Amino acid sequence: MSKVQQVRSMVENGKTKLIAGLVQEALDEGNDAEDILQSMIDAMSVVGDKFSADEIFVPEMLISAKAMSLGVDVLKPHLAGDSASALGTCVIGTVEGDLHDIGKNLVAMMLEGNGFDIVDMGVDVSPEKFLNAAKENNNVKIVALSGLLTTTLPKMEETVKIIKDSGLGVKVIVGGAPITAEYAAEIGANGFAKDAGSAAVKAKELVNA
Repeated sequence: MSKVQQVRSMVENGKTKLIAGLVQEALDEGNDAEDILQSMIDAMSVVGDKFSADEIFVPEMLISAKAMSLGVDVLKPHLAGDSASALGTCVIGTVEGDLHDIGKNLVAMMLEGNGFDIVDMGVDVSPEKFLNAAKENNNVKIVALSGLLTTTLPKMEETVKIIKDSGLGVKVIVGGAPITAEYAAEIGANGFAKDAGSAAVKAKELVNA
């Protein structure tokens, strides 16, 4: 098994104590930082799928996310010099009325790992706060909205509308358990992601479009 494959395995299995050293070893061997990062993103995608299928639960998912975070910390200096860090700023948060943050945190970590600067607004964020953050932070390209409760969908729609009507030109991506691609299109969002891995892919697509 290559070092890059070992990194992927360690993220999947939440080996938080070993991951940083192994990522450094993979770099020392001459592996590309982007390839190592991609292996960790792939691992978190597997973790996300297992979570969706009830094969693992929140503690396991969080420890894998922690492992990825520690691995990304080692990679960051090696990613900073290339285009991966030039994607702009993403404002992310859970919409008003919703206090769930695990999915949002995973997406934030994936996006940061892929080269976005992250402004994490936390949970229960009003449409106005999202708009102000998009205005006040430098080089905001994406606003990412998370929602796990069907009762908060109207707030998600309201947030998309207020950002679109502002004329800022930022792209809005939405996700969460009750969200579908059809719903995202219906409320005027630019993109939809079913999990953290695909959120990173979609965000990069939107920025580069």
